[in-house]
Amino acid sequence: MVISDTIMSRHLFIFWICFNMVTLTGCSLPAIKETPESVYLPHHEAASTRLGRSITPVVAQHPELSGFYPLNHSLDAFASRMLLIAAADKTLDVQYYIWRRDLTGLLLLQALYEAAERGVRVRLLLDDNGTSGLDDILASLNNHPNIQVKLFNPFTNRQIKISRFLWDFRLANRRMHNKSIIADNSVAIVGGRNIGNEYFGADDGFLFNDLDVLAIGAVINETSADFDRYWNFQLAYPVNQIIDSDSETFSGQLPDDLKNIHTNSASQHYMTAVENSALVKKLINQEEFLHWSKIELVSDDPKKITNSSIPKQYLLFQMNNIIGKPQHRLDIVSPYFVPGKKGLKHLTELRQQGIDIRILTNSREATDVIAVHSGYARYRKPLLQAGIQLYEMQREPTAAMQPEKSRLFGSSATSLHAKTFAIDGQRVFIGSFNFDPRSALLNTEMGYIIHSSELANSIHKTFTDQVPAESYQLTLSTDEKLRWQQADGMVYQREPGSSFSGDLLLNILSVLPIEGLL
Repeated sequence: MVISDTIMSRHLFIFWICFNMVTLTGCSLPAIKETPESVYLPHHEAASTRLGRSITPVVAQHPELSGFYPLNHSLDAFASRMLLIAAADKTLDVQYYIWRRDLTGLLLLQALYEAAERGVRVRLLLDDNGTSGLDDILASLNNHPNIQVKLFNPFTNRQIKISRFLWDFRLANRRMHNKSIIADNSVAIVGGRNIGNEYFGADDGFLFNDLDVLAIGAVINETSADFDRYWNFQLAYPVNQIIDSDSETFSGQLPDDLKNIHTNSASQHYMTAVENSALVKKLINQEEFLHWSKIELVSDDPKKITNSSIPKQYLLFQMNNIIGKPQHRLDIVSPYFVPGKKGLKHLTELRQQGIDIRILTNSREATDVIAVHSGYARYRKPLLQAGIQLYEMQREPTAAMQPEKSRLFGSSATSLHAKTFAIDGQRVFIGSFNFDPRSALLNTEMGYIIHSSELANSIHKTFTDQVPAESYQLTLSTDEKLRWQQADGMVYQREPGSSFSGDLLLNILSVLPIEGLL
């Protein structure tokens, strides 16, 4: 049930079209050079930092618990990352699947550089499937004595990355989908957002509706240790072993768009909005905004990438162990939802036992990956027949929405990207894990299980109060045909967003044996 968030690893037929177009030379991964193991900041050193001194007294008041704050607002999500980077004194550990070379991506990279300039050790670990166009920046940053950059499961052919899928599909298709940033082993942000304008509301185009959580307290050491596990893994390559920094196209200096990002008028406009975000105002006014509860980290062993971990090390197994069986209700939010036969059977059995189940995923018009929608579409009827409530997020909701700051699953957006579920008004998962075969079996994932009745009930309430206004509720007609109903009573007999060419592509994808790759 992991997702790679890019069409590259989804639309597999493209790979075969390209097969006879690519010269497969010089593509093998090099033998990784021995580098000393690197570890997170020890607790006693973390306690001496500005962040450590600030949070230690409040953490001491909540032994064995963690403080958390859901980052559902896009500007809050960006502001929190910038504030963490600016507040760090000694270490920043940063792990992401996608990092865009756009406004927000450059602002965050510049902030990391500025942190390194004041003596902070920066470790930046990126899955190489999501680093398009960043080679010169990553190589430049890696030259800084306080910055180390690693690429996870990298592509040696920097011009035609897709070529590796052709000769080493099994390994190239498995990606590190984890998303976290940790400052001074004191504060962490974990969740569903990658780094890019579409995740932080930085432009007027495509916008993802997403969810992260900021955390302090008992769960942080475990989160830092998990970062180390990936950082020191055999497929995490120092960037200078992959990118040729001596090539003619590499100057060794920070690229102009990175150096000058703060003088950009769009940057100044966006940062003004960030400075007025709800979270920044809470901090300025010294408001108490953290909630306290038991939080448990769940994370795949990185050996899952090499297919050498055992099922008990999979995040899905860990979640089942911690969460247990729902007793009353289960609400699921997943942008890519492909339950598979086993998942369908499990959900159907839960419903037969009286468990109320509601699922929110993307509609056809809102999804950014049509191949996944083709895998999901075949399960809609049996889910509805089992008595499960199914909602599909509209690209442009027709009903009036609540103000952005009060919406749990993020900003008013064109596509759902949040990954969360709530059980029995008691427990919540927030992380990178999608309910599809890719997250379950191929990619690595991480997230927090938060034992909070307040947060769980807020998700349950969102399904009742907000979701129907912003999505299509699916129903079955008397003759077992799918229907899409809006909050205003409008009922569609044909799937919204459908077209002749789209239907043709969807039909082709639906018959291909690719469900295990979605």
